[in-house]
Amino acid sequence: MHGTTAWASPNMIAIHISRPGPPEVLRAVEGPIPVPASGEVLVEVAAAGVNRPDLSQREGRYAPPAGVTDIPGLELSGTIIGVGDAAGEWRRGDRVCALVSGGAYATHCVAPAPQCLPVPRGCSMIEAAAIPETFFTVWTNVFERGRLAAGESILVHGGASGIGTTAIQLASSFGARVFATAGTGAKCAACERLGAERGIDYRHEDFVAAVLEATGGRGVDVVLDMVGGDYVSRNLEALAPDGRLVQIAFLRGARAEVNLALVMRKRLTLTGSLLRPRSVEEKGAIARMLRERVWPLIEAGRVRPVIHRTFPLREAAAAHAELERGEHVGKIVLSVGA
Repeated sequence: MHGTTAWASPNMIAIHISRPGPPEVLRAVEGPIPVPASGEVLVEVAAAGVNRPDLSQREGRYAPPAGVTDIPGLELSGTIIGVGDAAGEWRRGDRVCALVSGGAYATHCVAPAPQCLPVPRGCSMIEAAAIPETFFTVWTNVFERGRLAAGESILVHGGASGIGTTAIQLASSFGARVFATAGTGAKCAACERLGAERGIDYRHEDFVAAVLEATGGRGVDVVLDMVGGDYVSRNLEALAPDGRLVQIAFLRGARAEVNLALVMRKRLTLTGSLLRPRSVEEKGAIARMLRERVWPLIEAGRVRPVIHRTFPLREAAAAHAELERGEHVGKIVLSVGA
C-alpha cells in the first residue's frame, strides 16, 4: 500500500518479489488498483525503467521507504487516469513520466504530482520511461552537488550504464570535457559517440593515468562514481585542485581508505547522495530544474535516453537477468501498455 493511498477495484497486474533471491523470484500477480491520495495522480503505465536499485530490492538489500509499496520500479511513463486533491497542473489524459519510490512495475501506479513531468516532445513512451531515475540522479549529483560548470572536466565511471550515458550527454551539452570508463572497447566507443572525449577501458587501462595524461597532469574537476571501495583513493588521485568526488553507489563496497593529506593539499570535496529517501518537495524541486534546463535539450534532440532493450512486463525476470549480465549500453525498459 502506498502511504495513505486506499485500494479500489478493478484489478491490475503487478510484479511481486515472492522472496529475496535471483531474477526468477519475480512473479506477475493480480491486485487492486491504487487510488491517488491528496497530492498524487494515478497513472496507467505505458512503460517502466529497470534500474540497479530494483535488483538490490529483489535481493533483499534495499527495502522501500516506510509506507511505500513493495512493488519494485522507480520510474515510469504513462497517461494520468485519476487525480487526487492538490495535484497541481495535472489533469486526466495528460501524458507524463514520473519518478516514484516504488510501484512502477505494474499496469497502474500512483505518483506524487510534483515528481511528474510531461513526456518530452518527440519522445516515445519507452524513451520517456527511461528518463526520470537517471536524469534526476545525474542532475542533482553532477550539477548540484558536483557543481560542474562549462569549461570544467568530469570523469564518469560506468559510462555505458543508464546513469553514465545520461551524465555523458548532459555534461557535454553544458560545455564540459567528458571522460568515461567502460569495460570493453565497444562500450568505450559508444561513450565517445555520446560526447565523451575519451573512453577508458578500465580492464586494460589505468584510468588515473589516462585522465592525468589527457589533462596535462591537472586532473578532472568532478568524478561521478558508483563503484566505491578501492576506487575512492584512485578517484581522489584523478581529481584536480578543488575537485569534487560525487558518490552515488558502491558496487565494490561502502568502506574505503582515504589519504586525508591528499584531500587537504588539493582542497578536495567528497560528497554523495541517495535519491529514493528524499522528500517529495526535494524531488519536485529537481523536477522543476529538469523541466527548465534539460527538457529543451531533449526536445531539441541534443540529449536522448539510450535504450538497450525492452521486455514485456511479465518478463521482468528476464529484464533483471539482462541488466545483471552487464552487456548493455543505456537503459533496459519494461513495456507495459506502450
